[in-house]
Amino acid sequence: MPRRYVVGISGASGVLLGVRLLEELLLRPLEVHCVLTAPAELIMKKELGLDRQGLRRRFRAELRDKSLRLYADSELAAPIASGSFRTEAMVVAPCSVKTLSGIAHGYASGLLERAADVHIKERRLLVLAPREMPFSVLHLECMLRLARLGVVIAPPVMGLYPRPKSVKEMVDFLVGKLLDALGLEHELYRRWEG
Repeated sequence: MPRRYVVGISGASGVLLGVRLLEELLLRPLEVHCVLTAPAELIMKKELGLDRQGLRRRFRAELRDKSLRLYADSELAAPIASGSFRTEAMVVAPCSVKTLSGIAHGYASGLLERAADVHIKERRLLVLAPREMPFSVLHLECMLRLARLGVVIAPPVMGLYPRPKSVKEMVDFLVGKLLDALGLEHELYRRWEG
């Protein structure tokens, strides 16, 4: 069975996190499935100047050899909507609080939330990078509920010990932390050595 990972990109600022995570995952011999919500597509256009076709062009080679599969949130018949489709893990980056709430309450209104629900019910690794600040009590209660189920809550909080000199280095640090949560090796940031 190929090693499969799922990346969800929901409608919160910071879609670059999800796109950069895709780039890193595609450097490895993995099969990657990516779900983009409609709000994520709008934000991707504003923040990166990319629409769905632009993202397809960016990852043209990976799409051609099937190492990357892109889905719209409305594609509920996609393989990742079923627990019988085996995957290693799923990351939602960025994770909007709407998506966080839907996942926390089992309200799978689209493919992204359904795939996350599958990871919870099948007891597979699920990592959420909620992108909001400050968090309200409602947001924190949803995170606590999910953490008690074994979901890794990994807000994109910047560490400054690597002394980042650019936005790229800051994004690489955050993506590196997500890769750490997945147990995947990388050299995206200098680790703390004391």
